[in-house]
Amino acid sequence: MFVDSELEGLRQQTIEENEKLRPLIENRKFHTRTVAEARLLTLAETTLEDATDISIPSPNGSIVIHTFSPPSPKGVYMHIHGGGWVIGSAFARDQKLFEISQQTESVVVSVEYRLAPENPYPSGADDCEIAATWLLENSEKNWGTSQIVIGGESAGAHLAAVTALRLRNEHALYKKIVGLNLVYGVFDLSMTPSQKLGKDKLVIPTETLEWFFNHYLQSNESRTSPDISPLYADLSELPPALLTVGTQDPLLDDSLFMAMRLRAAGNEATLDIYPEALHGFTVLPGTAATVANERANQFISSCWS
Repeated sequence: MFVDSELEGLRQQTIEENEKLRPLIENRKFHTRTVAEARLLTLAETTLEDATDISIPSPNGSIVIHTFSPPSPKGVYMHIHGGGWVIGSAFARDQKLFEISQQTESVVVSVEYRLAPENPYPSGADDCEIAATWLLENSEKNWGTSQIVIGGESAGAHLAAVTALRLRNEHALYKKIVGLNLVYGVFDLSMTPSQKLGKDKLVIPTETLEWFFNHYLQSNESRTSPDISPLYADLSELPPALLTVGTQDPLLDDSLFMAMRLRAAGNEATLDIYPEALHGFTVLPGTAATVANERANQFISSCWS
């Protein structure tokens, strides 16, 4: 699918909503700020009382997972927050995570992974892998369900893909991963054409992408290494995936290319492209966000057998 009729109908309304948001977005310009300043622009929302935090042991101490659980969950949705591996928190989207839990009848588990530049690659990816492994081994005991969907936005979608690939390669219980919800993900840190041509885009222009990449990658690792850029990985034997992206997102090509490579590898991959939508549109006010979030919830629910 390229752009179906329902999504095409959102075009003009999305353009108008983008213009209202332009002053707020242009004020951020992460690449002109220090890490501390960038983090102040993305302070967490108030934590809801419905949340429960669990500490998972790891070689580096412990990893906190922030959870919401309905009365009779059918599965577990492991959510990995975005923020370019540098900003953001598992505690930053409580209202949205609570709504996902209720609407998909799932335990929503958000991972508080270590951030760069203090903890560059592979720290965040390692934490997500440890959290996912713990869920594979403990979700049945804790919540009475063993089915897991992994997903996230932007850098969170990147870490979701990396986590799924690591588990496929290394974990006997991998088949319990039944879906991937990849929302405007970054899958090629060597830069796709749309990333390179995005210097005038809102939210994450090319300079901002480079700012995030340089904080995350502080070693001599190749940017086309499959563990860094999952677009270059062997993508066989992955679960069904939903990829969501807007046409005004510099990461557009990442989702286009990833969806095609997933399909070519024999997987089921649905690609939803939202005309004129910006990077991050699903957490911004707007009609496109409402539609995209509903479709994501439907996808997650469809993964529960």
